[in-house]
Amino acid sequence: MSQLHGEYQCKLDAKGRLIIPAALKKQLPEQSGNVFFINRGFEKCCVIYPKQEWDAIATEINKLSDYIKKEREFKRYFLRGASMLEMDNANRILVPKNMLEYAGVEQADIVLLAYGNKIELWSKAGYEKMLNEEPEDFSALAEEVMSKRNNNPTL
Repeated sequence: MSQLHGEYQCKLDAKGRLIIPAALKKQLPEQSGNVFFINRGFEKCCVIYPKQEWDAIATEINKLSDYIKKEREFKRYFLRGASMLEMDNANRILVPKNMLEYAGVEQADIVLLAYGNKIELWSKAGYEKMLNEEPEDFSALAEEVMSKRNNNPTL
């Protein structure tokens, strides 16, 4: 699994292309080459996965049953609009218009938030709003979430 990290202020060009920042590009797994997958995030952002990471996620999702309604619905919702992206020689990827619309990107300014195995793509306004909605007591949230993980090493 990749361990991506960083927050990057970026701009889309007029065609909706995004230059992958050099510091982020250095972190990408070689096995993924220049191929990414993008899909809708759980919040109003898009999520970009290096190919290697997407393949692992797709393998897990494909194990879900088409005969169980909740699993079928999850597959459908999670995978809707997922698209393959290829980075060109100028380190750019073309972000599909429907994904930009989903994330509420109305201007060229965007924010990339890289963590774990993914890169979230946010409109600048959406990212600032998300940050402003930080939990009132982040310390209590961290204690609750992380203490569960510490008590159950299989999580």
